[in-house]
Amino acid sequence: MRFNLDLEDSDTPESSRRTSTPKENVQWIPLQKHSVFTSAGAAFEGTAAADFPAPRNLLAWDGASRLYYWESSKQCLHRVSIRLGGPEPTNVLAASPSKVLVADVKIPFVVNKISINRNGSALLLAGTDGICVMYLYGRSSSRDNSITCRTVSIGSRIYFDESNVIRTLQVSWHPYSETHLGVLSSDSVFRIFNLSADVLQPEQEYFLQPLQPGRSRNASSMCPVDFSFGGDHLWDRFAVFVLFSDGSIYILCPIVPFGSVYKWDSVLEIYNDANTLGLESANPIAVSNSSRAVSWLEATFPELSSEAGDRENISAVKAEAHALFDASLCLQGPLQRIQRHRANEDFAVSTGVSEGRAIGFLYNLVSKDSVLVTAWTGGQLQIDALADEIQPLWTIGSAPRLRVNPQDHQVLGLAMICGSIPHHLPVVKLDQPLDQTVWLGHPPPLLRLAIVDLSLPQKRESGYHILMFADPLMPERIYCLHEGGVDSIVLHFLPFTNQSSGKDETVRAPSVHPVLSTCQVDNTTSVSPLCGFVALSDSFGYSWVVGTTSTQECIVLEMKTWDLLLPLQVATDHYTNGEERKETNNAPNIISKDLLAGPKVVPVPQVSPNLRSVAADSIEGRSMLHQYFKLFHENYVEYAHKVYFELEHHGPQMKRIIDDQQARLSEAQEKLVRVRNKQTGLDDRLKHAIHQHHILEQRLNQLRNLPGVHKKPLSRAERKFSSELDQLTGVELDALHSSIETLRARQRRYTTQSSKDIISNQRRKIPGRSHVLDAQMSQLKSSLAKLSLINSENAKKVKAVESSLKAQGSGK
Repeated sequence: MRFNLDLEDSDTPESSRRTSTPKENVQWIPLQKHSVFTSAGAAFEGTAAADFPAPRNLLAWDGASRLYYWESSKQCLHRVSIRLGGPEPTNVLAASPSKVLVADVKIPFVVNKISINRNGSALLLAGTDGICVMYLYGRSSSRDNSITCRTVSIGSRIYFDESNVIRTLQVSWHPYSETHLGVLSSDSVFRIFNLSADVLQPEQEYFLQPLQPGRSRNASSMCPVDFSFGGDHLWDRFAVFVLFSDGSIYILCPIVPFGSVYKWDSVLEIYNDANTLGLESANPIAVSNSSRAVSWLEATFPELSSEAGDRENISAVKAEAHALFDASLCLQGPLQRIQRHRANEDFAVSTGVSEGRAIGFLYNLVSKDSVLVTAWTGGQLQIDALADEIQPLWTIGSAPRLRVNPQDHQVLGLAMICGSIPHHLPVVKLDQPLDQTVWLGHPPPLLRLAIVDLSLPQKRESGYHILMFADPLMPERIYCLHEGGVDSIVLHFLPFTNQSSGKDETVRAPSVHPVLSTCQVDNTTSVSPLCGFVALSDSFGYSWVVGTTSTQECIVLEMKTWDLLLPLQVATDHYTNGEERKETNNAPNIISKDLLAGPKVVPVPQVSPNLRSVAADSIEGRSMLHQYFKLFHENYVEYAHKVYFELEHHGPQMKRIIDDQQARLSEAQEKLVRVRNKQTGLDDRLKHAIHQHHILEQRLNQLRNLPGVHKKPLSRAERKFSSELDQLTGVELDALHSSIETLRARQRRYTTQSSKDIISNQRRKIPGRSHVLDAQMSQLKSSLAKLSLINSENAKKVKAVESSLKAQGSGK
């Protein structure tokens, strides 16, 4: 069952996340029939689409129950509350009327992209001539049944000043912050803006300077075109992927917005990895790189330097403002692509075969694989996966420029030049050990998964525009929005995911499914009529796609997800020979298509006006009636004879088909009877299994109550002493016994000998030598004292060892 909460709408962030409908009485209708999506703005939207060559996406979804649509003709934003899968699983209902949000300032540019941040509090309005952010739940006032929202312009002094010609290429929200925007511009600079601090001056600036232009040596082909933030995987969450026009991909790592929030377990995982694999390595380069990464982590996340007891209740950590004073980030790349040979399963560097230039980039995290998709103007998609993990890398000696608060010396902003490594790095192979690849500064290679040709129908001189989206429910599926419509690409082979799950499958090519076709044969110069696209999903496993056209029409399609990743299975057991298969595939038609089309319509011959009033019994009338009867006989009577003959001829065939269907029906009924008979046995087996499970749970509880289960574990000193006892149990204990016996025998011998010497010396006492005898006597006495002391200590040790062995034996 699906539950929807309909409460009063509000304009505060807290209440907005709980409500989904306006305050007035609403009516729930299908989304495609909502009043927002009408043809009222068809003229304006069509003109804007024809004059604007760049692709547009004017739809956004907050991930819960609200859909946003930007109407260019009225310069307003529609907020539509939606219900997913109610009352039928295939339906998407919308509340009518919807809310209308307008900016408190005029938007001086044409919006071609809208995007909402992760908590749904702000919406990005991006165009070629401006970037604005509309705060959806700020201070607003009602006016003309609309909500006026505060709107600010981003980076207007840098990008849209009349004195420069810097264009914005891509704008995106940071996935781990609600107030940070990433902007890539045509001056090869990547900037991060903090909306909570300053909307005009960037918080971080990275000047990109690639030295190796990939396959082309033309400087114009090395312009950046797109970027993407990494996903929730090791160092990927601190990485930024930059795509250049020749298809080369570079990585910047680590980049962290000041004040962004990350999961504690994720940060601790990469911290332990750097300490284990980096600092303990025998390679000095690995030790240097990992130590720099550890120091950066400890400064950015001070909780890592705290005591172990203080970390127990930490679930998330906030990144502090920090930068290394003597190093700048290295532009890692270009990432080299490797592919697998079919014959010897070897790996070699591959060259690009796509046409045109790169125009789009998508990072998609699928389980353990980081998938990178590159779109080209020729209509091809290059799908690659990272063959190794990303690691941070700095360039020593290139100090960044910091902006520091003079009062508390806190870092407010930074700017640095990010250049690639000038010397040629070896290609990392997949079969190399970890000590030869980890923390050595090698960029991760790309494993080529597939090259998909979308086979777009019309060839444009400037190439195609392709937008890519990842499915929120099934990450293996990627949607492509282009001039021909929308296509769905499903990845069936992922190297690390299949390896970790134990699957030993062959490499399968991705499957391409057309979702929506918008081809216009009569107009070869118009762009795609789609101006908005978004993928929806709910917690029950249903998925939909919503699209809007340039005439403000809405399209809602349900997408199947459960059977797309199943392997193809071809059943060949039903055919015994080739004749039966041929007979099944080429089944004859029951009635010919000519008969189903009906009799041919023969026009009645034209009659002159003076013959229309001719009597039927006249010669002219009889001639006309004869001609009409002839036409009727040639068409309708002959058609009736053909129908009678066809039905009489196909009678046996119909009887054979009916008998076959009856036989299949009886066979299906017999199978159902067998299934019903087996159901009782399955029920009994299930009850027996449940009973056995209950018995095992009882036995497990009894075993848990045993005294030995709750025995207190040994301390570190006790474990050390136990290991020493285990060592003494063998050879050393026997050697100690023999040493004690030897010392005892020597003691008895020395005691006897010394007593005899004393008696003989007393009998033969010579004057003048008494001092020599006294010295010898004192030396013997001291030796005896030492031997007795050693003997007593050894005896104590033996007793302690024997008591410990007895205690250990009784404990076992």
